Amino acid sequence: MPGPLNGVRVLDLTGVVSGPFATMFLADQGADVLKIEPIGGDITRRSRATIDKSGEFSALFISSNRGKRSLAIDVKSEAGREVLAKLVAQADVLVQNFRPGTMERLGLGADELRQRHPRLIYVSISGVGETGPYVKKRVYDPIIQGLSGFADIQSQPVTNRPQMIRTIVCDKTTAVMTAQAVAAALYAREKTGQGDHIRVAMLDAMISYLWPEGMMQYTVVGTEETSADPNDRPDLVFKTSDGYITAGTISDSEWQGFSRATGDPELAKDPRFATPSARSVNATARINKMAEYIAQHTTAEWLERLDAADVPCAPILRRGEIIHNEQVVAREIITEFEQPKVGRVRQPKPAARFEVNEASIGGPAPRVGEHSREVLRELGYDDAAIERMVSEKAVRVAV
Repeated sequence: MPGPLNGVRVLDLTGVVSGPFATMFLADQGADVLKIEPIGGDITRRSRATIDKSGEFSALFISSNRGKRSLAIDVKSEAGREVLAKLVAQADVLVQNFRPGTMERLGLGADELRQRHPRLIYVSISGVGETGPYVKKRVYDPIIQGLSGFADIQSQPVTNRPQMIRTIVCDKTTAVMTAQAVAAALYAREKTGQGDHIRVAMLDAMISYLWPEGMMQYTVVGTEETSADPNDRPDLVFKTSDGYITAGTISDSEWQGFSRATGDPELAKDPRFATPSARSVNATARINKMAEYIAQHTTAEWLERLDAADVPCAPILRRGEIIHNEQVVAREIITEFEQPKVGRVRQPKPAARFEVNEASIGGPAPRVGEHSREVLRELGYDDAAIERMVSEKAVRVAV
């Protein structure tokens, strides 16, 4: 069976990660995603080191653009504008993440296009939104980590120095929220016949994402000064005698199980840890006490003991260990395919598994302009017209 979004046409005018990662999810779920690239290609093709001799592919690009088609076109040229107008007329979804105002200057603003095409779902991804004093600020992931509280929540325990998370969490979380919003808009259109304009700001997405547990002390108005910071405690990384594990002891049964696993009957009697409230108030002491016990035995021994006591636990895997982990292998989470110009590559399968309309990786990431001729022919351009656009550098084709 084709994916659940089979038949949906998506124009992807995005670059970097937040937009391309979002539209990649749609491609995995069966949508025909056409990546509109500048003549030089998406900037992430060359970022963080290319992995092919032609300089067209980086690992980051492949992992954000698999399963798409590529049309490389100069959207500022007369021919480029004409082609885009025809593509928009056929599209279900248009996604863009230019800085506010750019699409309007290109004649591709949401109001103008949606007036002409009321069924169009137009998606605008931005860093901080279209209003406010930061609206013209150039934004990348670390900027949002700083503004949203993520750097603060990672602060070093002793110095209180904020720290960045070492992954582009803001870009990727925004992408997931964007893909979900597109699915919701498509569902609404089936009922009403009307498209929509979806605005997703990275700052909004990350504050929303952080809120449930990261902002607990600020949830009840007026209690900010008296509420303890739930994040002001050591993390749950425990060093064993030969590695690292993590373990959780939130419920009474889990704490009692951990106490039994230590073999120390006195630990279960400690009043500082006897109730959920006491364990929360004394979280630092509890975690440090757990660390003392865990350091005394090997990773394998602790995992066996904690599993037997029904205490949540896992080894902390190095990235090179993930692909060989028994649970990852059993779930067949990682797959492989041939990426032209690169070779054999690994990718995770789509995380949402549909029983009927199966999601799947639709193929490798495209070369710059790999599908330019194909797309232009679908729009009715003959070979002479296509060659003229190529010679005028309004269009690029893969060679």
